[in-house]
Amino acid sequence: MLQVSSECTRCGVCADACPSGLIEMKDDGPRYVSVEGACISCGHCVAVCPEGALDHRKAPLRNQVPLDRFPVLDELTGSRFLRSRRSIRRYKPDAVPREVLLRLLDVARFAPSGANTQGLSYLVVTQPELIKKLTAATINWLEALIVSSEAPWVKRYKGLVASYRKTQVDTVLRDAPSVIIATAPKAVPMGKDTARFALAYAELFATTLGLGTCWAGLFEGCASSGSREIYNLLGIDEATAVVGAIMVGYPRYTYHRLVDRNPLAVTWR
Repeated sequence: MLQVSSECTRCGVCADACPSGLIEMKDDGPRYVSVEGACISCGHCVAVCPEGALDHRKAPLRNQVPLDRFPVLDELTGSRFLRSRRSIRRYKPDAVPREVLLRLLDVARFAPSGANTQGLSYLVVTQPELIKKLTAATINWLEALIVSSEAPWVKRYKGLVASYRKTQVDTVLRDAPSVIIATAPKAVPMGKDTARFALAYAELFATTLGLGTCWAGLFEGCASSGSREIYNLLGIDEATAVVGAIMVGYPRYTYHRLVDRNPLAVTWR
């Protein structure tokens, strides 16, 4: 499982950093403690070695990228980068090239997941007619919910449904040229949590590609309810769940200021 080169100084960092406690430091160097199924393939042991002396079958050294400087961003740059993300609800009609969407999702796959379970797959919808059908299905779900549910949050969407019926203006998927839908096997217990992290990575990285994003909350709510109309439109099987969705496109407008939020609320114990 582990391969140790002669550059190893037996510093013990790899053993200390292993989240599963599977590495022991011996007199002749690190050794793997065999516990069936315990390794989560996180790659910490290989990544943390200051000498690059460790290799691991589940996290090969050749696949890791050297990091020359950490932190990568200074505090001001990092703060402004995070604050510059906005929820974009007006898009240019231009299609986002497939290779750009792939670059976006390739970064999203590095988001954290519980015990490194990962497990997400993506459906990228770019067909305008299919996006319109997904919006219509979400409106149908909302309309039925308004009639059957007493939940206060549902009632506030009566106007949205009425407006759509009258004008056909899309306030669900906002005429976005692309919708990224995260899916996971229903057997994966943390699929929705993993999608939250992954799509948050995508939303942040999108700004570097000139893209804007917005969480597709109404669509996601409809899909999470088990809507057969949505699942049939997307061709998703019974063993798979929709666990998140975002709209993606080129923003119609540029924002020139960083918007404020509510004051920070902190309690110390």
